[in-house]
Amino acid sequence: MSYGEVASGKRMTEHELRREMIRVARLVWERGFVAATDGNLSARLGANRLLVTASGVSKGFLSDEDLVVMRLDGEPVASYRGRDSRPSSEIAMHLEVYRQRPDVKAVIHAHPPLATAFSIAGVSLARCVIPEVIVAMGGIPTAEYATPGTAEVAVSIQGAIREYDALILAHHGSLTVGDTLWEAYLRLEKVEHTAQITLAAQQLGRVNTLSPQAVEKLAEKRRELLQRQGRDLCEGCAVCVLGDDFALPASGPDEQVLVQSIAQAVMRNLTGETQRP
Repeated sequence: MSYGEVASGKRMTEHELRREMIRVARLVWERGFVAATDGNLSARLGANRLLVTASGVSKGFLSDEDLVVMRLDGEPVASYRGRDSRPSSEIAMHLEVYRQRPDVKAVIHAHPPLATAFSIAGVSLARCVIPEVIVAMGGIPTAEYATPGTAEVAVSIQGAIREYDALILAHHGSLTVGDTLWEAYLRLEKVEHTAQITLAAQQLGRVNTLSPQAVEKLAEKRRELLQRQGRDLCEGCAVCVLGDDFALPASGPDEQVLVQSIAQAVMRNLTGETQRP
């Protein structure tokens, strides 16, 4: 029997890992972080195998037949009940993460709407603004645009994924990693929440970055966290652009209307005016 890992250190059976992937994928869909058949999840299944969501299926309604076992070299092993399912078209990106980060055991690629909109607007979330983001993830950089579903995406994340646990894929969505699927999911939540807070602050007037002294204290906490995890020290945790006012880029009337509409929707959500159906 092959196994995955859970946060407590208890080893998770393949059956348990399948149940966990279906549960987390459903959460990703319910929170609106993916639509239709978008997004993909993977997790380590032993030393040389992965469990991966199949291509072309809704993440809100996965079954065992929609989870594919494959080797780390990219070769499929089998689907659960013998159905001819294909791994996600973004599997090359997942494989690159596991090559670059032996510590990572789970990967989630999603399309969180507001975080993705930031990249489309050309606004980076890699600023020293929210303390918890600096400590937990080191920052949220944006990888250069690459054509979805191609090897270009794997190349675009190579540098940043070594240092960070959450990335924005320009015009494409997000990539979060973790020791478990649950941890990768929580980082996805944090990415979208950061985008919500940042845009709300911008609409209130400005987004102030933290002082150099505050950032250094948080960076030290980040370094201590990584050392406890046995990881190399993060080169990016103390190189934020400090003291600069954060501002949305100049835009034409259409873009301004779009940004304002997004901001209004976010503020309605934050004040509870929008109810989930």
